[in-house]
Amino acid sequence: MTATTGTDDGRGGRDGADDRAELARLLPPATGFALPPGRHEHHRERLMHQIDHDTAAASARDRARKSAQDRRPDRAPARPRLLRPSFLAPAITFALAGVLVAGYSAQGGPDLPVRADSGAAASERAGNAQPVALVLNRISDAAAKSGEGPVGDDQFVYVRSQVQGGDLTSGKLVTGPLAEREIWYAQKPGPQKRLGYIREGGETLPINAELGDTDGTREGISRPTYRWLAALPTDPRRLLDHLTALTPESERQEHAQAVFEQIGYLIRETVLPPETAAALYRAAALIPGVTEAPDAVDALGRHGVGIAREDRGSSTRSEWVFDPEGLAFLGSRTFLTADTAIGAKGALFDAQAVLKRSVVDEGGARPQG
Repeated sequence: MTATTGTDDGRGGRDGADDRAELARLLPPATGFALPPGRHEHHRERLMHQIDHDTAAASARDRARKSAQDRRPDRAPARPRLLRPSFLAPAITFALAGVLVAGYSAQGGPDLPVRADSGAAASERAGNAQPVALVLNRISDAAAKSGEGPVGDDQFVYVRSQVQGGDLTSGKLVTGPLAEREIWYAQKPGPQKRLGYIREGGETLPINAELGDTDGTREGISRPTYRWLAALPTDPRRLLDHLTALTPESERQEHAQAVFEQIGYLIRETVLPPETAAALYRAAALIPGVTEAPDAVDALGRHGVGIAREDRGSSTRSEWVFDPEGLAFLGSRTFLTADTAIGAKGALFDAQAVLKRSVVDEGGARPQG
């Protein structure tokens, strides 16, 4: 009889190890399992959403421990810093309690029905949502094949749109009617005291240099000329880092939300070099909290594919809307996501619908056709 050591499980060898090793040698190697295309991004998105959820919960606990002064119910929620250039001051109403809201002229046009975006509706749409990175990559590819440029230094970028905004001068958010706006952005490099023109309510006004720029406003984040945009990094990560550094921070708004809205301004009221446009959308996919909104609506009620981000601190949500066929940019809107001291859930802060984007040789002149 052969002596054995250890525990024999009746299958030979120590705990069957020899048999298992022999079987492993005889059997063919296991076939590797590859996730279908896009599933890695899907699971990554789920993980990022969970991280966002946990972060928000921790922030809520921190806010609950603040003093009674900080938790007064009569305090209005913070409105995100306006990321449209400050030279639009003639068309902006400054709100109470440090809150800034675009106050567009109430000149004609039908009222846009304010649509409350309930949690249940958002959950239903999320069930049909694709990973946001895949959607933004498709939008990026479409943007790389389009464009109205290039734009010369002596030309103007022309944008015609329907706009709708809220006014807080009464202490409550009051959404005005739609109004048409035309704007001409000068492209001359270097400091400029005359940045363009804006026409709203039948009146054309000059756009002067930003407050404090006595020698004129240079091209940059608040005056994005075609030349400046073309010089931006086209690597998405480098571009996002660059824009994050250029976007001012505010205690009243998540910095990621400020960057998201800054990119929203660039894609809404400029003519973008195709490479820059493509990079901007891929950079937006890297911002934490950015999601798809499959049925977003612009200021004219046009439905399309949406890209959204919610700022929990200010109880606001901003959405970009794209044509479901060609993925061209249609417009955007920002609204309240909760009942607050200034307004009810769903109340509209602002909305835009871009109707025409072109390049002209003279400020104040409309493009032909």
